[in-house]
Amino acid sequence: MERAEVMQVLRDKAVELLEVDADAVQEDASFVDDLGVDSLSLVEFTMDLEDTLGVTLPEDELTDVTTIGAFLDVIVAKLQG
Repeated sequence: MERAEVMQVLRDKAVELLEVDADAVQEDASFVDDLGVDSLSLVEFTMDLEDTLGVTLPEDELTDVTTIGAFLDVIVAKLQG
């Protein structure tokens, strides 16, 4: 799956689960500062993406992830690796 395809899935899920505007879901957007996402919502979002994309995203690899782009990088790496 290409990066752009993963970004579209991520954007669609963010709109559905996090109730944010699709235009706000940009690679430089911060989950907390720009999208107003709390930690519980982020965990649920991550679990749903794991199911949708068929990947495992270990919590320790997401500790320092604060932006959509950083989250996307982790997902793409998992899908390719």
